[in-house]
Amino acid sequence: YPHKLHETVTPAILFLCNSILPIIIILIVTLVFVPGRTVPRGTPRKLVWMRKLWELHIGWLGIALSLFLSWFVTNGLKNLEGRPRPDMLSRCKPDLSKVEDFYVGGYRLPVGSSSNQYTFGHMVNSSICTETDTSLLYDGFRSFPSGHSSSAAAGLVYLSLFLASKFAVMIPYLSPSAFNDPQTSFDAFPSRTITVPTALPGSSLGSKPETTRLANADDNIELIAPYPTAADKRERAHERIVIAARLQAASPPLYLLLLTLLPTFTAIFIAASRWFDFRHHSTDILTGFTIGTVSAIFSFRYYHLPISYGGGWAWGPRSTDKALWAGVGSYSYATDNEPRAYSPPRDLESGMR
Repeated sequence: YPHKLHETVTPAILFLCNSILPIIIILIVTLVFVPGRTVPRGTPRKLVWMRKLWELHIGWLGIALSLFLSWFVTNGLKNLEGRPRPDMLSRCKPDLSKVEDFYVGGYRLPVGSSSNQYTFGHMVNSSICTETDTSLLYDGFRSFPSGHSSSAAAGLVYLSLFLASKFAVMIPYLSPSAFNDPQTSFDAFPSRTITVPTALPGSSLGSKPETTRLANADDNIELIAPYPTAADKRERAHERIVIAARLQAASPPLYLLLLTLLPTFTAIFIAASRWFDFRHHSTDILTGFTIGTVSAIFSFRYYHLPISYGGGWAWGPRSTDKALWAGVGSYSYATDNEPRAYSPPRDLESGMR
């Protein structure tokens, strides 16, 4: 493959997309949309700004951690594994007349009746290359994994998660407790259907249900119960609160979904550009993008509550006594160190059980 001098996404454009723009967008979102509508009236402005600055601080910490993790893993694998890039031969410009001088392994394939000559199937070292730019040549052996793909995913997938958290963009879901909640109904029109016991405590009527329709023509709720009077039936109907399962969640607006997915689509384009620029093999790109995505998800969850039920907030600060160390026996870095009073042993020797 030819060595393209002009990349579709240069390192400068990559840095702008995966670092500078996410930092600016996080700044704007936190200053404009945080803390949102849940602030009670009369809350001091100082507290509001403290919350804004904390969310900004955590947002920047998360993207910094994501970029660092992806950089560390990607460059470590490049140094350990490496791999010739698709355009490596174009970078190398090998002198094929000196193949025998730089032969290091592979197969010696005799051609015709002549003595040992070399064709495809043998290996030579990099000294056969005539390229004088050593940095360009050495970079040709650092294909696996793709640095552009990993860093783009680390910064832009993290930005998508951040925007989804702040704008409450998630797949609608039904709380697990709703499946066992008798107040939740999966009927088509729960407000028009009342489910009641077949007999009231102390009722002299039998247990056989009685089907009746309310006298009020505007309230055509059909009741199956042995209530003695229509008034009693109507009172029981209004006392029961039925929540439709389909009304417990709703899909976010499509424009917000597109807004949150735009950074991820940008990361996919950056990764794909390494393919048609002949800089990476497909496995390099997929591995790099996976590294960046995992780094982004881990970093986001390390500093933020889950998107589906976290309300868009970041985790709070560590307690002062556990800022740098919690030690054995502590289950959280957010709990204060409470003084514990000595409790004497309560066993058989002290007369206690």
